[in-house]
Amino acid sequence: MTGAEDAHREGVVGDSYPAGSGWVVAACGELDQDTLAPLEEALAAAADRSRLVVLDAASITFGDSSFLNLLLRLHRLTALRIAAPGEQLCRLFALTGADTVLSLYPSVQDALRA
Repeated sequence: MTGAEDAHREGVVGDSYPAGSGWVVAACGELDQDTLAPLEEALAAAADRSRLVVLDAASITFGDSSFLNLLLRLHRLTALRIAAPGEQLCRLFALTGADTVLSLYPSVQDALRA
């Protein structure tokens, strides 16, 4: 079992940078309760910096209910946009109805322009 410290070392959170009027946070790999802490910290820091936060989800291969819960909590605190979610995440969002609540975009550029 990996912990948050291992997840950060393995690069669960990639680049985090200002873009236009928002802040982009890239994440990758499998996101579950054991690996989620670094992403939660990065998204919270982004929300402190900007009202608009874009999660670049292109490299996320798996997200579980704890990941979904994090996104829904953040959605209530800031303007969260999810960019380039893969097939597994789209299925998770559709099965739970989160796709009707979260703002999903095909790319980071589309999310920033919206």
